[in-house]
Amino acid sequence: MPNLPLSPRIGPAQTRRRAALHTLKKNAIRDKFLVLMVLPAVVYFIVFHYLPMYGILMAFQDFSPSRGIWNSPWVGLEWFEEFFSSIYSFRLIKNVLLLNFYSLLWGFPIPIIFALLLNEIRRNTFKRVVQTVSYMPHFISVVVIAGMTITFLSPNDGIVNVVIEKLGFQKINFLSEVDWFRTIYISTDIWAGFGYSSILYLAALAGIDPQLYEAARIDGASRFRQLIHVTLPGIAPTIIILLLLSLGRMMSVGFEKIILLYNPSTYEVSDVISSYVYRIGLVGGEFSFAAAVDFMNATINFVLIVSFNWISRKLTQTSLW
Repeated sequence: MPNLPLSPRIGPAQTRRRAALHTLKKNAIRDKFLVLMVLPAVVYFIVFHYLPMYGILMAFQDFSPSRGIWNSPWVGLEWFEEFFSSIYSFRLIKNVLLLNFYSLLWGFPIPIIFALLLNEIRRNTFKRVVQTVSYMPHFISVVVIAGMTITFLSPNDGIVNVVIEKLGFQKINFLSEVDWFRTIYISTDIWAGFGYSSILYLAALAGIDPQLYEAARIDGASRFRQLIHVTLPGIAPTIIILLLLSLGRMMSVGFEKIILLYNPSTYEVSDVISSYVYRIGLVGGEFSFAAAVDFMNATINFVLIVSFNWISRKLTQTSLW
């Protein structure tokens, strides 16, 4: 009697893998329209964020466009050492941290306060109008916001300086004054983003059980007591998550508005790592040095968000993962 081939044994790990793949396939078919909605975002991140990551190799090379990334000579940590020994390194790191610290100090609480105030409005028509008006600046281009800022603060005919002159004071060249740059940058950031940033808090407020407010009223709690003991605890997880995300970006400042607003007279307070990378890497052609600085910046941000997430999980049991 011929020997029949034995079927391979399927272990528990392989069984679980097959079950997981089957479940994933079934869920993808069931939620095919949601998958199609998410697909463009997934493709965007893969193409523009993950695939270019091989460019990190330039940070450890003396990159030459003629040789390409695979044939350029390796230099190890030379560019990192050059950055930290540079006279600009301390200034760049200090400016980034101060801009983010002031933005966090003033810009983070304002959307929360705005959402709490908006939640107290009982007239739905007025509430919708206020929401719409507050959201609109978010959709204005950074270039337009910078142009408006330059126009309003112009030392010659800007409306702010016209008012200052009418009041009998001397005109101020705001955009060339070191003392004014951070105030201008942070205030325009807050104006453009506080309305849109309040959406998540409004969604969290809508998810609070109305019976909690009813029980608090029965116990004689005032509106302020309801805010302290019901509302704020209800949105605390959202606040913590968004705070973690903000802390994880402490070493990042968007360079678009910086480049549009700064000038050599304000480099002392306005020059940040991203603008320095742009100026040295793209304008100056030092690609490897710029890649090293940007990689160092991304690494610090990664360490920050992991550290703050761990601290938050230990202290509040709320975390990103």
